[in-house]
Amino acid sequence: MSDESPTPSSSVAPDGETAAAAAAPTDDAITPAPQRRSFWVGLNQPFAVGFAVTLGALAALLLGLAVSNLATVIIYISFALFAALGLDPIVRALERKGVGRVWGMVIVYVGFLLVIAGVILLIMPTVVAQIAQFIRDIPSMINDFEKSDAFAWLQTNFGDQIGSILKDVETFILNPANIASITGGVLAVGAGIATAISGIIIVIVLSLYFLASLNTIKASFVRLTPAKSRAKVTAMTEQITDGIGGYLMGMVILAFFNSVVAFFLHLFLGLPFPALMAVIAFCITLIPLIGPVLYWGIATIIALFTDPVAALIFAALYLVYMQLEAYVLTPRVMNRAISVPGSLVVIGALVGGTLLGLLGALVAIPITASILLIIKQVVIPRQDAKL
Repeated sequence: MSDESPTPSSSVAPDGETAAAAAAPTDDAITPAPQRRSFWVGLNQPFAVGFAVTLGALAALLLGLAVSNLATVIIYISFALFAALGLDPIVRALERKGVGRVWGMVIVYVGFLLVIAGVILLIMPTVVAQIAQFIRDIPSMINDFEKSDAFAWLQTNFGDQIGSILKDVETFILNPANIASITGGVLAVGAGIATAISGIIIVIVLSLYFLASLNTIKASFVRLTPAKSRAKVTAMTEQITDGIGGYLMGMVILAFFNSVVAFFLHLFLGLPFPALMAVIAFCITLIPLIGPVLYWGIATIIALFTDPVAALIFAALYLVYMQLEAYVLTPRVMNRAISVPGSLVVIGALVGGTLLGLLGALVAIPITASILLIIKQVVIPRQDAKL
């Protein structure tokens, strides 16, 4: 007969439970877990809760006011940062050819300033003269349009109110008081010009600083992330900055091509104001995807007032160029840019243009592409890793 007794873990209680379960502490011996303090308990101290909520609301209001007052500064900084990203590929190309980064920046900015000065000296006097000539020629343009077949067709289908509408438009445009009210007066125009010039100078200076310290800025941003993910963040940062730089340079090149085509089409077809329309084409076609279409419509409508036949020829030829740009030039120029679906391009351009005007339309696509890259390389892999 063995003296060993069964272990407690193997003993069975009369009701079928193990001895360990039978020896479990009773409910009275269990210490209750601490309960989370409900938010509504704070209502017992209404003064403290109300004071905290009021402080939060005031802080949010002050932050919103600060952002609204600093909107111009934020726009300047954004323009300068994107200009630095756009010029960085040129500087890096010069570095690959053995030119130091400092000298590369000097070459790029001197060339950039020479181009701007040349455009201002060659184009702006002509543009100003053509704007004045355009205002003087409005009555004759309207009279010529009233004698055209297009006006006769409109009058036949829509009635005599077409002629009265044209007369009202002519009276409104040629009235100096209306022009002054639209532009805000001579002083407002002068202040606007001075503000624009000072803004351009600020953007150029800021972009110079950003371009000089771009590598340092990227390195500092990477150091804010955890050490284990810095390699991936560095690679993504390089992809985003390279894509933005390539995209911005590509948009400027395509806008330049649009302006050249518009200038020569207006010149060869005998349409008025070729230099003015070239400048308008450059500014409008900076808007991605929808910019060329907008310019095509605006330029065709303006040309209709001069010569309907020439306007139709211009519309057809510029439409052919738009197809050439979409299928030949854009893929070659944008080979370094981040690809974005066409629907998101339109949505991004519309949202950015509505919020920040030309700047918003210009930077909306790189921002959208950056968000897509982050989603593809960070968010989706994390979701795929979850079971």
